[in-house]
Amino acid sequence: MAFPEPQPRKQELPRKLLRSLDCKQGAVRAVRFNVDGNYCLTCGSDKSLKLWSPMRGTLLKTYSGHGYEVLDADGSCDNSHLTSCGSDKTVILWDVATGQVIRKLRGHAGKVNCVRFNEEATVILSGSIDTSVRCWDTRSRQRDPIQILDEAKDGVSSLRVSEHEILTGSVDGRVRRYDLRMGQLHSDFVDSPVTCVCFSKDGQCTLSSSLDSTLRLLDKDTGELLGEYKGHKNSRYKLECCLTEKDTHVVSCSEDGSVYYWDLVQGSLSLSVSVGKGVVQSLSFHPTEPRLLTASEGSIQLWGEESLVMEEEEGEGPA
Repeated sequence: MAFPEPQPRKQELPRKLLRSLDCKQGAVRAVRFNVDGNYCLTCGSDKSLKLWSPMRGTLLKTYSGHGYEVLDADGSCDNSHLTSCGSDKTVILWDVATGQVIRKLRGHAGKVNCVRFNEEATVILSGSIDTSVRCWDTRSRQRDPIQILDEAKDGVSSLRVSEHEILTGSVDGRVRRYDLRMGQLHSDFVDSPVTCVCFSKDGQCTLSSSLDSTLRLLDKDTGELLGEYKGHKNSRYKLECCLTEKDTHVVSCSEDGSVYYWDLVQGSLSLSVSVGKGVVQSLSFHPTEPRLLTASEGSIQLWGEESLVMEEEEGEGPA
């Protein structure tokens, strides 16, 4: 007699507030989990970048070196380096442990909205209001970028990097995907300024948010519109979106102080979670667990499943 297979546990969406942290760095412009989800970065309007252990609620280090507000940041694959960008038109490469500036990369003509490492952290890519994406070699002392992507007709608001692809979103209403292996550029027009782009975890789709309060899921190869997600408010600010760790739901910030979840396949609104009174500007989903970080005004919030007990984490020290 064969016993039936146990039913897989139905995934819960992160709706329980586990912790709220006052970052004390002015308005938090962006929040980012690191590559393994143990730490996070916050970008402040007070020119600082901070590294946290969000589950324990502890500040680990503050990085000072920007001349104006910090708008985005990313951690390297081995957690040894950080990169950040800001309204001072610069991109900075940091040593995580010492907090020292390794290099300041200058060349953009306007504020730098977004920054990412490639997978090996050998290249930093930065997107700016000056309509360009610049690629910087982290290992050489060369001052100039190794490549400039200047196809956008307006500011570059968001970018993502996969193994051989660069995905960008621009205020000109286009989502552009550069296939580095094939040397090809694919462009999709969404008819509204794009505020955020990302890949699905399986690499088959792209998700974009735009100022018409709509998220669009596109087939990466054909550009076919697979889904539209509405119900949140995004008409004025650069807000972020993402997919959950298993690609089951689409998540978005909103100008009404909430975070919205939609079922990826059905397109129906699954859940909205009230974060606060201010605009929820940034979010970051944990790479492997159902946990979400949000940033609203001067604080960040960590969300988890209803069943998650925080005490399990209290004994853990930094890796």
